[in-house]
Amino acid sequence: MIRITTGVLSAVFAAALTATAALAEPAIVYSVGGKFDGSFNESAFSGVKRFQNETGDTVREFELERGSQSLQALRNFASRGNDPIVAIGFNQANALGQVAPEFTETNFAIVDMVVDQPNVRSYVFKEHEGAYIGGLLAAMASKSGTIGFVGGMDIPIIHRFLCGYKQGALAANPDIKVVFNMTGDTPAAFADPVRGGELAKSQIQQGADVIIQAAGGTGLGVLQAAADAGVLGIGTDSNQNGLHPGKVLTSIRKRVDNAVYDSFRSSEAGTFSPGVQVMGLAEGGMDWVLDENNRILVTADMKAAADKAVAGISDGTIKVHDVVSEGACPF
Repeated sequence: MIRITTGVLSAVFAAALTATAALAEPAIVYSVGGKFDGSFNESAFSGVKRFQNETGDTVREFELERGSQSLQALRNFASRGNDPIVAIGFNQANALGQVAPEFTETNFAIVDMVVDQPNVRSYVFKEHEGAYIGGLLAAMASKSGTIGFVGGMDIPIIHRFLCGYKQGALAANPDIKVVFNMTGDTPAAFADPVRGGELAKSQIQQGADVIIQAAGGTGLGVLQAAADAGVLGIGTDSNQNGLHPGKVLTSIRKRVDNAVYDSFRSSEAGTFSPGVQVMGLAEGGMDWVLDENNRILVTADMKAAADKAVAGISDGTIKVHDVVSEGACPF
């Protein structure tokens, strides 16, 4: 008879756990629009690539064609043992809220919404802080005294961005006029570049000579229409300066890539923890881009004003209104 001692069993069990952990691959479910949307999803994909390049690890990926696929995608990854699983976009919150309690030993993360579960880390951003810098630069660059804003889905996050944009613009020019439109009231509003171009053209006809897009893939149409008309666009989420060099004033990045990378890295290190991570200018969650594609458009005065505003917002001397926590925009 072969006798296996308790110590041997413990060692075998520990080895099995180690092997299981080693086999666990991270996974990501992109929002509608695909990982090459040139905006929000592509920023997430940049975080995936950074993790893969540094570690050599593989990451399982799924691109939603429609929001209803989220539940099955998250559940499939969890049942296959992927960990952590990152959901990109607020529209996956309901699905994650159902799946997370079913797989209590799996770590999940979501970007742009809070899901209150003991195994979920929620990343939310201070969009209004980044938008303030965009508005400041737009007002300083405008020659007509009118600037534009094209938002995606008509939701609080986009109104938060709009309010910050207005506040920053008014800080630079108290007489500035801001015209704005939302694209729609469903997630499809983030994947309609044709409609984005139409809204931008309408704002240009109203005198806007700088237009920011906060509309995901729809925003690509906004930037194209602005470039075609000889006015300036402002990108968001990813660095979009290179889409139309010399015609995109700047890009207000939402560092979704940092959130994705942090999720994967912290899980790998065994430090992944649930709860809410709030990322603004001070936390590296928002920034603005100055590179070879837009350097000629940003004067020394504009850069100094933007840098000063970033410092002031980061240390609290400049307070940017947040419509989500503080109510309607006063501007």
